Parts: sequence; structure tokens; C-alpha cells
Amino acid sequence: MSTQRQKIEAYANALLEVARAEETLAAVEDDLFRFARAFESSDELRTALTDPQLPVERRVAVVEDLMAGKVLPASTALVLLLVAAGRAADIPEIVDRFVELAASERRREVAEVRTAVELNEEQVTRLAAALSRATGKEVEVKVVVDPSVMGGLVARVGDIVIDGSVRHRLDQLKSQM
Repeated sequence: MSTQRQKIEAYANALLEVARAEETLAAVEDDLFRFARAFESSDELRTALTDPQLPVERRVAVVEDLMAGKVLPASTALVLLLVAAGRAADIPEIVDRFVELAASERRREVAEVRTAVELNEEQVTRLAAALSRATGKEVEVKVVVDPSVMGGLVARVGDIVIDGSVRHRLDQLKSQM
């Protein structure tokens, strides 16, 4: 295992231990998953948190401004830990590994589902059941709202991708014409 991979694994395990000790694992998992997706999709946020020219105090202030009052204090503290340790660029990888470890503890796999709109709890439950049937695995759904999907959804469970998006269907129609 490479040194980079070992560091990501170590940080993911540390996040898991802290969330477990705080007895807020599921909520922290959701908070960090959403933060990692926001980090990936925002050039401005990524730059602000990874720019070595910005003092650590300023990067910490950015995280506090974004997260304070919107997520659990433990979630904010964990992101601050990563930023202060100079691991902001690795946030998506660390959080994805953390989510995998947490799901694995519950003997489940993570299904990342991208939709154009927010799903309600009933829709997420039905989707989890359908993805479990389709993949033969117990899945835990993490929803990412992604307007580029246009409609429908794209689900990824491990290496399996199920693309039921309007964009995919339009692309299929274009290639058939």
C-alpha cells in the first residue's frame, strides 16, 4: 500500500473512531459526505481550503463559516482537523473511505445516487430496496443533488453503475439517430 493510501486509510479510521466515540456516526457520516461533495463541486471552496498561501487560520474560518450551525459540532471539528493537518485536498478520498468503513461496520455497501432534485425519506427507502434487489447487496443510499442529471438518477454501488438519467437516455437517442 502506498504512503498516500496509508495516510488516507489512517485519517478515515480516525474519523470513524471519533464519530463512534461521540455516538454520532450516522449523522457525522451524512455531514461529511455532503461536505466532500460540495468540496468536489466548488472550485472556489477547493482553492480556499488548499491554497498554501492562505494562512491556516483563514482556511479554518472558511470551514467554520460554512458549517457552523448547519451540521454537528463533531462534523465541523473533523473537517477542521483535516484542513489544519494540511489534508484538505484529500477530503473527498478520506471521507469516501470513512463512509465505506462506516457502511461496512453495518454490513452494507454505499450506493452513491445522483439526482436532479432532493429525495424524500420514503423515496430513499424505496430506492435502497430496489438497488439491493438489483445488486444483490445490502445498500445504504447517499444522495447527491446534481442538476446536470436533468431528471432520473445515476447510482453507483462499488463498480456497478446504473444510469437511469434523462441525460443518458438523450445520449442513447442521439447515438441511435
